[in-house]
Amino acid sequence: MFKTTKTFSLIGFLVLYVSIRTFAQDVHFSQYYANPLYLNPSFAGSVVCPRIIANFRDQWPAVSGAYTSYSASYDQHFDAISGGIGILFLGDRAASGTVNTNAISAIYSYKLDLSKKVAMRMALQATFQQKTLDWTKLVLPDMIDPKYGVVYETQEDVKYLSKGIADFSAGLVFYSDKAYGGLSVNHFTQPKEGFLGTDDDFSRLPIKFTAHAGALLNINKHRSKTTKRLGDMSISPNLIFQYQSKLGDGAEYITMNYGAYFNYYPLTVGMWFRNGFQNADALIILFGIEYEFFKIGYSYDMSVSLKGSGGSHEISTQFKLPCPVKQRRIRALNCPSF
Repeated sequence: MFKTTKTFSLIGFLVLYVSIRTFAQDVHFSQYYANPLYLNPSFAGSVVCPRIIANFRDQWPAVSGAYTSYSASYDQHFDAISGGIGILFLGDRAASGTVNTNAISAIYSYKLDLSKKVAMRMALQATFQQKTLDWTKLVLPDMIDPKYGVVYETQEDVKYLSKGIADFSAGLVFYSDKAYGGLSVNHFTQPKEGFLGTDDDFSRLPIKFTAHAGALLNINKHRSKTTKRLGDMSISPNLIFQYQSKLGDGAEYITMNYGAYFNYYPLTVGMWFRNGFQNADALIILFGIEYEFFKIGYSYDMSVSLKGSGGSHEISTQFKLPCPVKQRRIRALNCPSF
């Protein structure tokens, strides 16, 4: 009995340790450009008129208690401040709500015309994040009977732990009518998000770097630069590199994301391949529809690295609202919808 209890104690510690440590990696969305403010804060105000976006991701549904993530954002360009304002909300539920993260961000992006054809946006992002750990949803060693399983109530002093932190990020993006590219740096202050107030590097939120580039190439030569017509065709090749270190244990998260979209307005199909430097991760297939002010997309991650996980499902919606007042002519960032 003593050995059994020790075994369960060790297993419980390792499960809790791994769940807290691995959760330091940022939430991942596969419809990169359908969640633009999360990809790079410099996209705030990039379509000029008001925009509302909502995203939902169900990761590894075949694994009990895996991850569900969602986000919502609003952004708009304002002439008076020569840039865009954005609000981003992010939520994540891990292990059936055992570990929960909620974050809200305020973004300002400054627009600068470099020439008649090229512009850039530079952004700062301030975030407040609240993370909670619900111990009541954990199975502790004294709840387990060696013969009958989980049958007892724990005698431990279970807690509902919570930690709030301030976080800061920045980004920039360059763009013309046909090409775009940018860089974002998240968590550059590396705030401590550990529940127990430890001072080691494990408790810090590691910096994440994202570099992205792509092009939007019109197949219809007569296509208007400002409006889309039924049957308009274009292709969009893209590349996204992401790096996030894990302080303390030396582990790193590095991926290359290769993808392309084919647009036959109002329909879009796309395919991405996400590849880590040590192993392949997933093949991503996307279908979307866009008509005037509304967009909706669905994507499925076919997992290569984790068999039997059920892959990942993701849904995105976007509403573009009319500008409240007539804006002076501003070049909108012409990038993929999904």
